[in-house]
Amino acid sequence: MSTLHDIEVTTIDGKAQKLSAYAGKTLLVVNVASKCGFTPQYTGLEALYRKYKDRGFVVLGFPCDQFGHQEPGNEEEIRSFCSLKYDVTFPMFAKVEVNGAGTHPLYQHLKKAAPGLLGTEAIKWNFTKFLVDASGKSVTRFAPNDTPESLEKDVEKLLKG
Repeated sequence: MSTLHDIEVTTIDGKAQKLSAYAGKTLLVVNVASKCGFTPQYTGLEALYRKYKDRGFVVLGFPCDQFGHQEPGNEEEIRSFCSLKYDVTFPMFAKVEVNGAGTHPLYQHLKKAAPGLLGTEAIKWNFTKFLVDASGKSVTRFAPNDTPESLEKDVEKLLKG
C-alpha cells in the first residue's frame, strides 16, 4: 500500500470502498464503541462533522471491540445505535481490529505514520483519533480523552478556505 487512499475498507452496509473516495478531504479517523466511557464523544464528533463538512472535512468511524468488549453489536445494531442515540450522519464502517495480528491495513498505516506517546504504535483505547490531511498524510494522533471540541483548531488549520 503506497498511500492511505489505496486502502480498502468496508462500509457499515458491507460494501467495499477505497479511501480514495475521500481524497482531497481532511479526515478524522476514530475507532469507536457503543458501550465506552467515551461514547458520548459521538455528539462532539457529529457536531465537528456538521460544522466543517462543507469545507472538506469528514469524520470516519470504525467500530472496534478490542477494548473491554465495548462494541459487542453487529453492524446493523451499531448503525441503529449511532443513528437513534447520537444522530450520527458521518460515514461509519464495519468493525475492525486496531491492534494485534488482525490489525486492519488502515490502522497499520495510521499507527506507523503517527505513533503515540514515546513512539509506541499500539492503540490504547477506543476513541483514539487520527487527523489526516487532504493529501492522505496522517498529521496527528489524539488520545481517547482528547475531546472532539479540543481538536477544532487543528482541523481548521488543514481545511480549505
